[in-house]
Amino acid sequence: MILINVKFPVKPEFADQWPELSREFTETTLAEPGNLWFEWSRSVEEPSTYVLIEAFTDEGAGPHVNSPHFAKMQEEFPQYLERTPQIISHQIDSEGWGPMGEITVE
Repeated sequence: MILINVKFPVKPEFADQWPELSREFTETTLAEPGNLWFEWSRSVEEPSTYVLIEAFTDEGAGPHVNSPHFAKMQEEFPQYLERTPQIISHQIDSEGWGPMGEITVE
């Protein structure tokens, strides 16, 4: 699985609109056969920053970055951002989420 975390520093004037501005890209990505998850969260410490947590099958990441909707995102997103997003991307040996060992809820 390829696990990717990206911080998007959105311009403050677009921060509240970001879920709608990114909706088409999000929905299209979620429909990809190789997508495992694609979830946005808003930073508590930096409310203009959105964090994207995404995962793809090993075979799914290539088609994602080569898709027409990815190219469209590359053209459209920069106008809404303060600076270049920061990314962590790694191939990991996992098939998905599992229970947290340090906290158990019965």
